[in-house]
Amino acid sequence: MLGPIFNREFLTVPRREKHHAARLAVLVLLWMLGITAWQASVGFTREAYLGETARFGLLLFQISGYLELTLLIFFAALSAASTVSQEKDRRTFILLLLTDMRDYEIVLGKMLGSLLPILIFFVVTVPFYALCLLLGGVEPIQVVQVCLVMLGTALAAGSVGALVALWREKTFQALALSVLALVFYLFIAQGVGLLFGPEVTSWLDPFSALRRILEPRENESAPPPIWGFVICSLLLTVLLNTFGIFMLRKWNPSGEPIIQRDSESDEKVLSPEERAKAHAAPGQAREVWENPILWREIRTLAYGRRPLLVKLAFGIIFALICYYAWGELSPASGKKTAFAAAYGLVPISILSLLLVSTQAMTSITSERDGKALDLLLVTDLSPKEFIFGKLGGILYNTKEFILPTLILAIAYAFKGAYAFAREDESLLLQNFLPLICVLGTLVIFFAFVMILGLHISLRVENSRLAAVQTLGTVFFLCVGTLICIYLIIVNGGSLGNQLLSFSGFLCLGIGGLWWVLSADRPSPALTLASIVAPLAMFYAVVNILIAKPGSEESSDPLVPFLTLGAALGFAIAAMLIPLLSEFDVNTGRTTVAEE
Repeated sequence: MLGPIFNREFLTVPRREKHHAARLAVLVLLWMLGITAWQASVGFTREAYLGETARFGLLLFQISGYLELTLLIFFAALSAASTVSQEKDRRTFILLLLTDMRDYEIVLGKMLGSLLPILIFFVVTVPFYALCLLLGGVEPIQVVQVCLVMLGTALAAGSVGALVALWREKTFQALALSVLALVFYLFIAQGVGLLFGPEVTSWLDPFSALRRILEPRENESAPPPIWGFVICSLLLTVLLNTFGIFMLRKWNPSGEPIIQRDSESDEKVLSPEERAKAHAAPGQAREVWENPILWREIRTLAYGRRPLLVKLAFGIIFALICYYAWGELSPASGKKTAFAAAYGLVPISILSLLLVSTQAMTSITSERDGKALDLLLVTDLSPKEFIFGKLGGILYNTKEFILPTLILAIAYAFKGAYAFAREDESLLLQNFLPLICVLGTLVIFFAFVMILGLHISLRVENSRLAAVQTLGTVFFLCVGTLICIYLIIVNGGSLGNQLLSFSGFLCLGIGGLWWVLSADRPSPALTLASIVAPLAMFYAVVNILIAKPGSEESSDPLVPFLTLGAALGFAIAAMLIPLLSEFDVNTGRTTVAEE
């Protein structure tokens, strides 16, 4: 019923390489999360009482539920958008339009086919949630409702990614707008809830619906039904896909102007001298810079005809987050927390890192899929010109994502300094050193994700796999850090009961980063970088959070900043040096002697 595209995905997805290893990794991650939650709530030094077991079951159900919902939203949209964009970059999507397949077979086949790996991971985790029933604190109806919320969310997020990819021509715009559209939708859902009440918010926002299931009110004997959210998510899925089917042949092929050649009767006979001076392309020839890669990245439409659309969407999201976060810091809110500045800076930083890494990854994958990289390999471009030209173009094209994040950090520092000045003028400069450390850390992270995107996309030939590895690494780096922070805060800042499980998390992080950086071509430098980077992240988190137990004060940020800067700086060097020294081998310009 869904056509040959979906049938092919249905038959090939279970046969793909490392299919079973990926499912095992998901289960191992959930079990490590469960061990960590057990140590944080009960510990292994004594037997747990019945009430403690029930509280642990509910805590594990809540943490894993929120985590998996976040992963489903992100990876469903990413998978659907990258699948369609890869076809467009390879110029094979137009071939699908020339077949006798119907429009709904193309749209639904691509969308549902791209969601098959995501849905398989979801099905694998359902027994894990069912086992939480044995611990107590969780009702069967809650497990069923959570699964329905996740399934509806995955379908809706995948529909958003597929629709945006059908609309836009370039991979960067498709991926970036998909992420921004999801964030914007969450803000719209919260805004509708302010107008019509929290009940309506739970119909539109998956996190609000999940919160109603996992955290029922005291006067509710059972979790309320979430049929409103299920119906709204399915309705949104149907509307998005119907609109995509209707607009498929209006958006594709794109309306790029086709230059017609003059007829032979209108051709002017040129002399040999005039023919030698004639330019192959119409219009006035532009002067190319000394580095042609940098010139192309900055002076041409290498990433689509409307790149300002992505930047405008980011500006709107940035304004909405700042409006909410700044309200949390205002005296009228009556809230006072040591991490109030993180309400705005953390989500903006994560969003910026994702967009910068997307730009870095697509700067290579778009060249490869469009067969332009093969043309560059037959020129006399040096590896330095290519790599640093790409880095300069990435930095220029993402300046609208980087600068607002740095400005927001400065604004928080000045607001804190103003508050200190009202209490004691001697504390006016107390925020100067933390500001320098925060700005330096952000700059290092931006440089890291830029190099990471180039490193992975040059080593991985499959564009969809390169997108998953690049954005997945950045996403898990941020989410894993936030989970560690949450568990430390829940446990009151104590690390002794969690050291064993955190060690397991570190081993998983080190193994995952090593596989991403150097699984195909291991090297001592990349292996060492894979070890020191997660350790430095963990050290920085622990040093900031529990350096002064019993208080809300953080420690001196200079030592964590230097440690993290040294670790990530080494990781950057470990990736950048092979990019320059092994460029010909990575791109296929030079092969080994045996070949």
